[in-house]
Amino acid sequence: MGARLDLRTRVTFAWLEVTGKCQLQCDHCYADSGPAGSHGAMTTDDWRDSIDQLPALGTKMVQFIGGEPTLHRGLPELVHHALDRGLAVEVFTNLVHVGSELWEVFSRPGVQLATSYYSDGKEQHERITRRRHSYERTRSNLVEAVRRSIPVRVGVIDVADGQRVREAVDQLRGLGVEGEVRVDRLRQVGRGVWDRGPDLGELCGQCGDGRVAIAPDGSVWPCVFSRWLPVGNVREESLADILTGSRMTQTAAALATEFASRPLNPCVPNMCDPQCGPSCSPACRPAGNCTPTGACAPDYS
Repeated sequence: MGARLDLRTRVTFAWLEVTGKCQLQCDHCYADSGPAGSHGAMTTDDWRDSIDQLPALGTKMVQFIGGEPTLHRGLPELVHHALDRGLAVEVFTNLVHVGSELWEVFSRPGVQLATSYYSDGKEQHERITRRRHSYERTRSNLVEAVRRSIPVRVGVIDVADGQRVREAVDQLRGLGVEGEVRVDRLRQVGRGVWDRGPDLGELCGQCGDGRVAIAPDGSVWPCVFSRWLPVGNVREESLADILTGSRMTQTAAALATEFASRPLNPCVPNMCDPQCGPSCSPACRPAGNCTPTGACAPDYS
């Protein structure tokens, strides 16, 4: 297994970015994913091997993300595999299309869903997703998840002037979404970048602290936001060796220096919860709505 892990290098939560392919082309996509994306170099066997390594690292939960993870044919098998290894599972999905097999998978104990939402109006929602019929499909599948009593949390992402954010939150509650519904802002990562390159200022301050992200090509990042900071590749070495390797040590030191210069966050003492999804949506827990600089965003819940 290589170097022995200590408490500082344990991973309680892991993002598994199984694909860069997505039906949508949201302008703000943190992963720059879309219809032209691919599943990358990682095979289903590679993903199973990575999942097998996680319990020994202290991992309690994994989140399957993308792209759109439901487009990966191996997702049902991988969710079952993670559950069988004692891991809780969250699937971060746009809920545009969910087949009957996936509904059965999502209904297993230990699985929860997360999704993003933009408006209570079709035109505004689809102007952001750039996909016709995405509004009614996501909305109807949210209703189906509620009907099946599948735990689901939703991040309403505020990306445009005049966006009906408050109304979207109210609509979600009216649809019966009883889980967490939070509001988050645009993050300048991936296609969300509009005035600068990769910036440590867009990171919440918890990168690599008990969490790790694995990309479709096997790259390992401290989190899904810090995509320009690969610290290794699971197709070449074990996660334990990556976490204790020189690249991770150097990156962690650089991040610690950056984060130490920031003021304490008065409203979210522990900053982002490990279960934050891409672009921290659904938004961070426990208090939610954190921004990288520590300011509180409006709470519409």
